[in-house]
Amino acid sequence: MSLQIKRKILAEIKNADTVIIARHKKPDGDAVGSTMGLKGILELSFPEKKIFIDREDECDYTAFLGDEGPIPSDADYEKALVIVLDCGNVERVSGSRVASGKRLIKIDHHIDMTPYGDISWVEEERSSVCEMVTEFWHTFRKELKIDKAASSCLYAGMVTDSGRFKYPGTSPQTLRLASYLLEQDIDMDLIYMNLYIDTIDVAKFEAYLISKIELTESGVAHLFISRRLRKARGLTLEEASNTVGVMDAIKGSLIWIAFIENDDGSVRARIRSRFIDVQKLAAQFGGGGHENASGATLKEQEEVNILLGRADELHAAFKAENTELF
Repeated sequence: MSLQIKRKILAEIKNADTVIIARHKKPDGDAVGSTMGLKGILELSFPEKKIFIDREDECDYTAFLGDEGPIPSDADYEKALVIVLDCGNVERVSGSRVASGKRLIKIDHHIDMTPYGDISWVEEERSSVCEMVTEFWHTFRKELKIDKAASSCLYAGMVTDSGRFKYPGTSPQTLRLASYLLEQDIDMDLIYMNLYIDTIDVAKFEAYLISKIELTESGVAHLFISRRLRKARGLTLEEASNTVGVMDAIKGSLIWIAFIENDDGSVRARIRSRFIDVQKLAAQFGGGGHENASGATLKEQEEVNILLGRADELHAAFKAENTELF
């Protein structure tokens, strides 16, 4: 079935003079890597076409991947093929004009809660959309071209969304596709340096945060990072958000959550887990993601308390039903 869908997508691309690629708001490595990787593939393969990435926001820690190019105009949208990557629902697309194109394609690996698009290629078991874009290129490699730059973008997205190939979605096919990108002579040292090496300020902040980790009654680990604290430390929202990783190795904590206060007073919840599906928990607060990595934006402090309470209930229930793990 996926081969038929991929063929339809390729046919749509060939028939379009303009292709506009979009992704979700507050993009992560997979969202940026897949959009930039696909853009690179299409520019190399179809130099006569106009290829854009539309977005309302960008990601600081993936800036090393290069310039994303100009924003498309309203005129560009008139007869464009629009391809939305890594976004489960239209409301989260970073680009309010995506529905104004001539045709719309969805390529995603999130749970398909709200289907959309004239063509939809969704595989929930995939580690990343970058994996899917890589497969798309490799399936039609006699017609599609790739280079070091596009491969680097796709590899960076695969690495981040798979947790360096350790999350449950990592499959033998994931590693095979990653190997095809490595054949393009990408610089892994450069990619890992930019993704995972922190400044001394971030390192000190993480050391400080470790002393502030709290546990719910059942063992959910959590942190709250206020905007005052973040600004006092001179950290960006992305740098503060990435500190969720300081809680990922606490024995007995199968769910860990970082709450980061935004400049407007809302709170970004980054929810991570082992064994437990937290996507449905995030969805209760208008968020989404994956079984073991999800997020949501909370409007007020009371929602923080409610989410934490529900996470504790979910955590306690799982522990009660799986005593052999403890």
